[in-house]
Parts: sequence; structure tokens; C-alpha cells
Amino acid sequence: MSDFLQKNTIFAVKCGSMTRKYYLRDIDKYLLAWKNDKRHKPLLLRGARQVGKSSAVRQLGKTFKYFLEVNFERDKEVVAVFKGDLKPQEITSRLSAFYGIPVVPGETLLFLDEIQVCSDALHSLWFFYEDYPELHVVAAGSLLEFALRKMMSFGVGRVRSLFMYPMSFDEFLSAAGKDAWIEAKRGASPDNPLFGALHDRLVEAFRSYLIVGGMPESVANWVETGDYLKCQQVQDDIMLAYEDDFSKYDDKADAMLLRQTLRSVALQIGSKFVYGNVQGGYRSEKVKAALELLKEAGLVRPAVYTSGNGIPLGAEINVKFVKYIFLDSGLLLRLLGLENMSGRLAISQLILAGTASDLVNKGHITEMVAGLEMLKYSTPAQRHDLYYWQNLSRGAQAEVDYVIVKDMKVVPVEVKSGTSGSMKSMYQFMADKKLEYGIRTSLENFGRLDKMDIMPLYALSNLFIS
Repeated sequence: MSDFLQKNTIFAVKCGSMTRKYYLRDIDKYLLAWKNDKRHKPLLLRGARQVGKSSAVRQLGKTFKYFLEVNFERDKEVVAVFKGDLKPQEITSRLSAFYGIPVVPGETLLFLDEIQVCSDALHSLWFFYEDYPELHVVAAGSLLEFALRKMMSFGVGRVRSLFMYPMSFDEFLSAAGKDAWIEAKRGASPDNPLFGALHDRLVEAFRSYLIVGGMPESVANWVETGDYLKCQQVQDDIMLAYEDDFSKYDDKADAMLLRQTLRSVALQIGSKFVYGNVQGGYRSEKVKAALELLKEAGLVRPAVYTSGNGIPLGAEINVKFVKYIFLDSGLLLRLLGLENMSGRLAISQLILAGTASDLVNKGHITEMVAGLEMLKYSTPAQRHDLYYWQNLSRGAQAEVDYVIVKDMKVVPVEVKSGTSGSMKSMYQFMADKKLEYGIRTSLENFGRLDKMDIMPLYALSNLFIS
């Protein structure tokens, strides 16, 4: 096992009779801030299945005297507790009796998990805010967005949301006990690059992250065993669970269409999505509807064309030009079929390759991961959008991978898989928009090139340090 996999600090959360390992997440500080806010509202923790929502809430529960977890998929009979015209105090009194755990405002965290199963419980959050605001209530669910879609103007002003994603690269490093590396790279800059040996270690770790991905169970297997095959088994299980969920999205959902659309997203990563490329001869309207369902499930995220003339970037978009990114790099690679390569040795060779070009060419994975990283480091209090730019003139090829806003200015971000590559599109965009600053992110160390800062792919969190 490499030095990267040194023994790390692990926190345990006891849930019932089961003790599970917990790796600290960035969302933890936001959850603690919510707890300590005297004017806290009921909280919805939103995100795709198995990104770590329940584990994060259980970790928060350690800071309370009492923790009462209700899982509506596991304890189906509890649904009856929320039937009828009941006040929150009556609901919690019954839950307390059922589970044998006191419900005391300020001392108890009430966790309503898989709340999408019980629409009455979801609706009750309104009344917890109005009639029992002193109690801390958190709700989460794997298919929560579909339940919310059926409730018009749900909880406006009454419920707060936090959005959660798979683990970022910084969280990946922290899980492996490399907090010193995080601090070092956050202290680096184009004017103060990292020393070569640490840069090389971070590049190695980032390549591992591409394969392992950020799903907490996959990361845990990697940190504890260093075995990619175990991570792949976890990823296979997760993908099967996602596909099993397809029938729960909507009464009219076509599971085969959803499966084919998801695979087409994986194959079209880095390119404008073409509906006609979805296997099966489906009409564009059907594919578009399937994409909306996959977006609500949190499995794909769009990057939409923007003219980039000014802020907000969403004011000048063209929804006919959309690229989609997948939830997680490890899951994407499984879907693309890297497992069919000749076993562990071949995968290790991909990771340890000097430029990793074979790996990144599989679906423009570095471009996708760069977008995911920027989402993960943004504040979880909002659902953030991704934008890109391309020259829409007939026959033109110029394209900039991402356009972001930094310090109230439009900033283009170009992603390069290796340590070189043409920057003609970036220069054209900057000239057209009269911009003085751009970012190139790649496997290079920190540096500067003309009007561009070079930001390593492993250090994109630096863009969000205040």
C-alpha cells in the first residue's frame, strides 16, 4: 500500500446496533451552523442516493443529547403516525413512545429519513416550522426531488435546503489522512507553486480519485484496502440500485429509455448532447423527459451554453446547446466499461501513466470532474448551475469548457487532461469579451501563462477559498 494510504483518522457514529465509519465532510460545518442558529428552520438534505446524506445527519446527531431516526422505508408502520390533523407535538410524542427516545427541544435531533415515502411527513415540516420551531428536524430521501415536484411551492420560507454531492477531492484526501496536503495546496498559488515532490504526490492521488470516485462507500474501501476491485464492486452495486430506482421515478417512466439515456450521457461527456444518439430510436421529446427525470434523481447535471457577455451568466443561455456531466467519475468509468480491460494491472497502469491520457480520453473525464469539483466546493445552500461557451458560427470549432463568475467578473476555465494543449479557444473568448483573466486547469503545477492562471486539477477548491 502506498504512502497515500497511511492510517487515517476515522470517526464512528452509532446507529442502533451498528457502528459505521464516518469520514468528515464539508457539509458537517453547515449542519453545525444550522444547529446553532437560534432561528433554524426544518432542514431538507438533498442529493442523489448514497452520497452520504444519512451518515452526515447521524454524525450531527452525536452533538445532541438524543437522536431519533425515523426511516420510512424500514419502519413502514410509522407512516400512520403522520395521518390525520395532528400537531407536531402530538407527532413527536407518538414517535418518542414508539422508539423509546425522548424528544426534548434543544436536546433532540429528529431525523426523518427516506421521507419521500410519506408525503404527510413531508408536508408536516411546514407545521414544525410554525408550531414547533424550537425542535431540530432534518429530513432526507433518495428520491426526494420527485416527491417535492408533486407539492406546489413546497415550504417556501418555512424549510431550508442543503444540497449534497459525492465526496470532493479534498474530502478524499482528508479521508486518507492527508489534511496537511490540503493545507499546502490551499496555500499555494501561481506566484507560489508547490514543491515538485508534493505536486507529484497530489497528481498520483488525483488519478486514484478519478477511478475511485467520490461515493463514500467506494472511498472507504479504497482508504481501508487500497483495492480498486473492491471499489468497483461497490460502484456496480450503486449503479444497480440507481437502475432499480427507475421504476420509482414516475408511474409512466420507461426504465429502458432511462437506462439508454444514462448510458448515452456517459458516452457523450464533453460534447453537446445529441438526442438522436440515444439507442432505441426514441423521439427527442421522450429523451428530453428522461433527462429531466435523471436530473431530478441527481444522476446527471447540465452545463448550458452562455454567451458569457456578463453576469448573471444564466441571463444569456441557449438551451439548445447543453452538455451533461455524470454524478461521479468512478461510476462513469464503470458505465463506460473500463472493467473489461485486463484486470487490476491494466487499471493500475492507466492510473500510473505519465500523462494518464488513455484514462482521460475515456469520456473526457477530467473535464467532467472539474465541473463536479466546482459544484462541490460551492455553497451547499443553493443548487448551482454550470455554463460553457462555444462559437455558434457555422463551421466554428472554438469552445471553452466552463465559464464561471469570480469576484463579480466573468472568468473562462479551460480543462486540459495533461500538461499541454492549445489555448486558441480561450484566447478567442477572452478577446471577444475583452477579458483580462482566465484559468487553465490541468495536471501542471501552479503557474501563470500570459493572462491565464494555471490551476492544478487537484486544487480547484482554491477558487472557492474566501
